Amino acid sequence: MDITVAIIFGLIQGFGEMLPISSSAHLVLVPYFMGFSDPGLAFDVALHLGTLAAILGYFWREWLDVALSLIKLARERKVTSQGQKLAGLLLVASIPGALFGYFLSDTAETTFRNPILIATALIVAGSVLWYFDHHDQGKRYISDMKLPDAVVVGLAQAIALIPGVSRSGATITAGLARGISREDAAKFSFLMSAPIIAGAALVKVPEIDFSVITGLPFWFAIFGAIVSSALAIKFLLSIVKKYHFDMFVYYRFLLAAVVIIVYLVKG
Repeated sequence: MDITVAIIFGLIQGFGEMLPISSSAHLVLVPYFMGFSDPGLAFDVALHLGTLAAILGYFWREWLDVALSLIKLARERKVTSQGQKLAGLLLVASIPGALFGYFLSDTAETTFRNPILIATALIVAGSVLWYFDHHDQGKRYISDMKLPDAVVVGLAQAIALIPGVSRSGATITAGLARGISREDAAKFSFLMSAPIIAGAALVKVPEIDFSVITGLPFWFAIFGAIVSSALAIKFLLSIVKKYHFDMFVYYRFLLAAVVIIVYLVKG
C-alpha cells in the first residue's frame, strides 16, 4: 500500500468514527467503490491507535481527572467525586460492546459486510437518530447520568458492531433518548469510545505482521487518523450547541442510496 492510500484510510477512520456516519461502513464501502485492496490487520490496528490517540489527547483533562480520581478511590475505597462516577459509567457502558465484539467479531467481519445490510443500517439508524434528535428534551448532563443510562448507551454501542449503524451515532442517539443534551451525549460518546477502541486494537496485536510497522504507510495511516479524529471531534462539539444532526442524517440517506445503486449496477 502506498502512502496516499494509507492517508485516505486514516482520514476515513477518523471522520467516520467520530461523526455519526459509520467508519466501518466507509472502510468497507470505499475499497468496494474504488477497488482498493483490504489494507490488512496491521493497518486496522494503526487506524484504531490513531483514533485512540486523538480521543486521549483532545480530552486529556477529563482523562487526567479520571486517573487521579481512581487513585483516590483506591485509597479511600468510596466514591466521592464526579471523576470516580464518570469512570464507573464508562466501565459499565463498555461492557456490552466488549462482549458483543468478542463473540460476534467473526460475523462482523463477514456476514455484516453485505452492502445491502450496510445501506439498511445507514437508513434505519439515521432515522432513529433524527427522531430522538428532534424530540429530546436535552435537560440532563453527564453529571446527571446514572447506571441505567450507561447500560442503555453501552447496549447501543454493542449494536454498532453492524457496519452502517455507527458507534458514535448509536451512542449519541441513546444519550438523546435518555434526555441527555446533544453536547453532553456527544461528549460521553467520545469518552466511552476510548476503552472499546483500545480493546479492539489490543486484541488484534498478537496477529499482526510486525514487518508492516517499519513502513511509512503504517505511520501515515496513524497520522491521518489522529488529525481527522481531532478535527471531527472539534467540529461535532461546535455544531451540536446550536444545530441538530440533520446534515449527518441526510448524508447517511444519500450514501445508502448510492450503495444500493452501485450494488444493483455491479450485480
